[in-house]
Order: sequence, then structure tokens, then C-alpha cells
Amino acid sequence: MKQNKSIYLIPVMLCFFCMGFVDLVGIASNYVKRDLLLSDSVANVFPSLVFFWFLIFSVPTGMLMNKIGRKKTVLLSLVVTVVSLLLPLFGETFGIMLVAFSLLGIGNALMQTSLNPLVSTVMGGGNLASTLTFGQFVKAIASFSAPYLAMWGATMVIPEFGLSWRVLFGIFLVVGVLSTILLFVTPIDEPAPEGKASSFMECLKLLGTPIVLLSFLGIMCHVGIDVGTNTTAPKILMERLGMTLDEAAFATSLYFIFRTVGCLTGSFFLRVLRMRTFFIVSIVMMALSMLLLFIGQAQWELYLAIALVGYGNSNVFSMCFATALESMPDKQNEVSGLMIMGLFGGTIFPLLMGFMSDGFGQAGAVVVMAVGVIYLFTYIKQLKTA
Repeated sequence: MKQNKSIYLIPVMLCFFCMGFVDLVGIASNYVKRDLLLSDSVANVFPSLVFFWFLIFSVPTGMLMNKIGRKKTVLLSLVVTVVSLLLPLFGETFGIMLVAFSLLGIGNALMQTSLNPLVSTVMGGGNLASTLTFGQFVKAIASFSAPYLAMWGATMVIPEFGLSWRVLFGIFLVVGVLSTILLFVTPIDEPAPEGKASSFMECLKLLGTPIVLLSFLGIMCHVGIDVGTNTTAPKILMERLGMTLDEAAFATSLYFIFRTVGCLTGSFFLRVLRMRTFFIVSIVMMALSMLLLFIGQAQWELYLAIALVGYGNSNVFSMCFATALESMPDKQNEVSGLMIMGLFGGTIFPLLMGFMSDGFGQAGAVVVMAVGVIYLFTYIKQLKTA
């Protein structure tokens, strides 16, 4: 049985790689800003638009899972994602990129809502937080590879296609199609839903449960800081060190490299340490990062700050998500939908950061992220029994 479980986990983990495609929006929005000559506040509409759809689709996706199952819902998300990756290959107009990023957000909302509970189905219980963290490690591989692919495309232009940095969409498209096929042919037995499926309002009422609401807010702050760093780190290097965009794009990769390392080591630490202890260490690292991003002027200070927030923020999602999911085991689909709706923080934070950076420079954007870190300090007490 363990062997079969491991085999079934392979296509599921490949889906986590596809989940990481959403993180290309950070570096992509910077290239779109440059190519279309946009302001910070307008360019930040793209990452905000991607995560706006989590507000709309997350809870309905939890209800959809009760009807068609978790595997079919993940397959649907992959199809939408593949279409979103196909569109930018035909052009880079403002309209095309708006539609592409919208579909990317919709597909990712479907995927993040359904894939995490599918992991619970495949694992059959036990070590959920560490398994989700390993999934986040796989996701982060896609996340940190996106800036490199964009830089490679921007500096090694392919005349026959003229894609430039958009070549990353074509590469991810191939992986998305492969993932869809592998998951489709993988047999996964899902338990039949028990009892009457929850309505939309019944799902929302679960936010009345304190731990569900606080975990929801924690995930909002996590993804807001994640998308915010992804988008703002290159701008900070350009503002303070005079780098070009192609040079500063390394900041996004550096963030995801340390987030990847954090996910990989976090899957171990969450097995040997109390969750609360590891959470405290993570948030302290993020707080130090915000301080350095605000006052740092030297290259090493800014790189250290990006590394600290990358590692510190890498496991926050898994810990908040697992805490909420395990608090209501009979409502996992519904709770999953609510937690993924928290990714709407990826809409709120970049919008606020865009306006703050237009008015006060990139230090203003850092202040917005710092507010999210302060909230996460208040979440620590929710993990006292973990």
C-alpha cells in the first residue's frame, strides 16, 4: 500500500509544480511594465488581477469538489491553466495579458482549492503539514525557475518566434499538458461525500469559527507578502542600486531559491519540532527582512533581506492551512475553499503597495508588507497546542 501511495503522489506533486506557474506573474508584470511603459500602480494590476479570482472561485470550487470529486476538479484547473499559458504566445497587448493573467488566476484558484485536499486523500491521513510543505517545495521549483527563463528569453531572443521573455509561457505550457495527461491516467480512489453538501452561505459561516477565520487572515498576509516581495524586490534593487530590470530580476529568483530551501528543510523541521516553535522562527526572520528592506542601501543587505523573507515565508501557508484543515476534518473541502480564498491577499497587498510606492518610493511598499508580518506575530498563540 505504501508503494502505491508513493506512485500516486508523483503526478500529484507534478501538479504542485504547475501550481507554481502563478508566481511568474511577479517577474512577468515587471517585463510588461517595461514593454508597455506602465506606472507601478497600473503594472501591479496584473498580480492583483491574478489573485482577485481566488475571492470569487475558491468557495464554489470547494462545493464543486463535493459534486465531481477532487481529482476531476484538479484536472479542470490544469486545462484552464494550459489555456492561460497559450495566450501570451500570440502577443503581448494589454488585453491579451489581462485575459491570460485572469485565466491563470482562475486555474490556480481551482487548483489550490482542490489539490491540497487531494493530497489528504492520497496520503490517507498523517503528516499532512509536512507533505503539503514538500508540495510547496516542488511548487517553488517552478517559482524560482520563472525569472531565469524570462531572463534567458530576454537576452537570447529567438528570431523565428519573437517571444523574448515570453518563452517561459511556452516551456510551462509543455509541462502543464504533461501534468494533465499523467493525472488523468492515474487511478485515485476518493471517498464518497458524507451527508448533504454545504451551500455557499454555509461555507462562509465557517469563518465564524475563530481558528478558521484567523488562519484565513494568516494566509492573506502570507500570500500578500509573497506576491509583494516577488513583485517589489527587483524594483528595490533598481531604485537603490541602479540596476537594470534584467539584472534586478535575479532578486525574484533569490527569493524563490530560499523559499524552495525553506520548503525542503521545513518538511523535515515540521516532523521534529513543534509547529509553534518553527512558526516563531519563521516570523522573526520575516521581521528582520522587513527592517533590512526598509533601511538597507548596500547590495548585501538587500540580498540578505530577500533571502530571509524567502525562507521565513516558505512554510507559513502550510502551517496555517493544515491547522485550519485539521480543526474541522468533516468539512475539509469547504475549509480548503475558504483558506484558498485567503489568497485574495495577493490582490490587496500589491494594489496598496503600488499606490504607496508611487507616493513614497519602494520603502512605502515595504511598510504594507510589514503590516502583514505584524499580524502573523499575533497568530502565534493559535499554535500553542500544535
